[in-house]
Amino acid sequence: MAKIWLSLVGAAALALGGGAASAADSLRICMEGAYPPFNNTDSSGKIVGFEVDVANNLCKQAGLTCEIAAQDWDGFIPALLNKRCDALMDGMSITEERLKQIAFSVPYTDTPAWFVGAKDGLLKDAKTLADVHAALKGKTIGVQRSTTHQNFLEAEFKDSTVKLYDTVDDLNFDLVNGRIDAGLGDSTSWDSFLKSDNGKGYAHYGPTLTGKDNPLFGQGIGIGLRQEDKDLKAKLDKGIASMKADGSLSKLALQWFGYDPLNPQ
Repeated sequence: MAKIWLSLVGAAALALGGGAASAADSLRICMEGAYPPFNNTDSSGKIVGFEVDVANNLCKQAGLTCEIAAQDWDGFIPALLNKRCDALMDGMSITEERLKQIAFSVPYTDTPAWFVGAKDGLLKDAKTLADVHAALKGKTIGVQRSTTHQNFLEAEFKDSTVKLYDTVDDLNFDLVNGRIDAGLGDSTSWDSFLKSDNGKGYAHYGPTLTGKDNPLFGQGIGIGLRQEDKDLKAKLDKGIASMKADGSLSKLALQWFGYDPLNPQ
């Protein structure tokens, strides 16, 4: 999911809530637990997904004890800066705006953004971005708040109403119930919805959108880190490079996404 943090409001309150793992060999990685297939919470309350498996592999390589913790998306960067988390993984795009606040590992994946709407609906003939603009002029587009997708819509779709949601599940619910005309989100997250019973009447339209199309979408998805944690960044960068080289990163992508975004066929 291509997300961007917009505000540090509430950082002081977060600081009172606790500290990050203090042991040198322990790494507390925060995830939303609500962004499948990157990460999601199963029926037992455990966070599972692509990023959990990647994190565990990286921690093993680095000789670290990996702790996965749930953290609401809106408080992500404040939680990192106030040491409630040591690292952030949540389909988080590397953007110039974010790099002013935190550091990132090298990218471990990258996925495009898609517009999704009802089959035979407003977007049925939309192939280009101009087609999407024309179809959704004066209409309502849903998007998860504090994301690169929100920034893109607010910059490029000024003739449409942009409706914000706390989670992708909330967005999908309103799409199915006709409260919005279309949605914009990460392709892999949309995949989960489109394969579900609720998503059978929907499809993606228009172009796939990445940072190559618009810089607002960022430079790939990386692990968010504090800028001073240079040794940790070096360890994680080395681990990601190793996972790319030995094929284990591609294997996990195929398992969770059905394809490898870094090596599309």
